Order: sequence, then structure tokens, then C-alpha cells
Amino acid sequence: MCYNEVMKLLLTKRQEEILVGSILGDGCVYPIAVSAAKSKNCCYYFKQSWENKDYVFWLYQELKSICPSEPKQRKDNKQWYFYSYFSRDLVPWRRKFYPRDKKVVPQDIAVILTSSLSIAIWYMDDGTLDYRPNYHCSFSLSTHSFSLKDTWKLVDVLGRNFGIKASVSNNLIRGTRYPRIYIGKEGRDRFVQLISPHILDCFKYKLPQYRQPLRDFSRIKIGG
Repeated sequence: MCYNEVMKLLLTKRQEEILVGSILGDGCVYPIAVSAAKSKNCCYYFKQSWENKDYVFWLYQELKSICPSEPKQRKDNKQWYFYSYFSRDLVPWRRKFYPRDKKVVPQDIAVILTSSLSIAIWYMDDGTLDYRPNYHCSFSLSTHSFSLKDTWKLVDVLGRNFGIKASVSNNLIRGTRYPRIYIGKEGRDRFVQLISPHILDCFKYKLPQYRQPLRDFSRIKIGG
């Protein structure tokens, strides 16, 4: 899957912020070896459906200094994907987010998740707007791959680091509980103000200010 050349990666602060949001969402870090504990090099990998081609290419442009080639499209399901060079510089990311080869929320997530750009990337990947004109507006972040405990950890960081008040809904789907972060009336203003400057045009439908106006959001300015 990944490019075999091993490289030294010099990540900028912006690239690190993007990776944090992406790994919380749809991005992955894969090791060469079967186990992260034994791997000396890893690569970052990202894929999305063909409808989100613009997003995939934007993400690639942001990270192209660490990638060997432009995004490619699969023939079977038409998904677009790209990946980084293999590098030992990505091993700490793998061990932090996949300590037992399963994606988790790192213990030091409060130190890692500090940028509104990271939240915006995460929201574009796994976020949903529930908008019913004139009487309801809320957001959710899918955390199905994380445990309930990890999801509450993310809620705590959203509150402490960003002032976003959120809660967790532990929905029962086909006999299995799946946690989801819910951002309602008390946290949505702050959430929108933080992520709006970073949301791409192809995901503007996930913002209430691009729908029929809701009274509570009339004062929010895009980019501010």
C-alpha cells in the first residue's frame, strides 16, 4: 500500500495540527511491521469517497512535502487516497494513537489537541450538522472507533482547551453501543466560531450560516 522509500520528515506546526485532526477522524498511521511496538518506520494514509475529491487534494497539498505522489483513485470503489513516505518520525504518532494496534485517544490528548484547525479537520471528516430551520441546531462528532471513556476524554478537552461545552450520547445501534459527541445550544456558538475559518467550500453545508438563517447564529461572522 505505502511507498517503500524511508524519509526524514520535517513536519511544520500546521502539518502537525492537520495530522492530529485527521487521525482523530479518517486518517491512519500504518507501521511496516505487523506490530507498532516492533516497527521502525510508519506512513500516514488517507482515503475518502469520490464525492470528496476536492478535500483529498486539499489535504494532500497541505501535506505534499511528506508525500511521494499525488492522490490516486481506486478502480473498484472510486475512492481517492494518498499516503506519506515511510519514516521513523511517524512512529511516535503510531505508538501514541495505536498503543496496542487499535486507535485510541492518547493520554496526553489535552497537550496534543490545542488548535481549532485540528477540530475543523476532525469535523470535516466525522462531523454532522443537525439543522432544522428556526427551531433546532446541533452538531455531533462520530467517535464510534473510540471507547466511551475515550470519548468523554475528548469532551473534557473540548471544554478545557476551547471552551466548547459538549456531552456524550451512547446510542444503541443494532445491539451495540456507539458513543458520539453532542454539541448543543450551550456549545454551538463557540464551536462554529472556531471551525468556520477552516471549513472548505465542499463542506460548507455542515455550517448553519450557509443554511436558512437561525436567529441565534445571525451574529456569527465567517472567518472571525
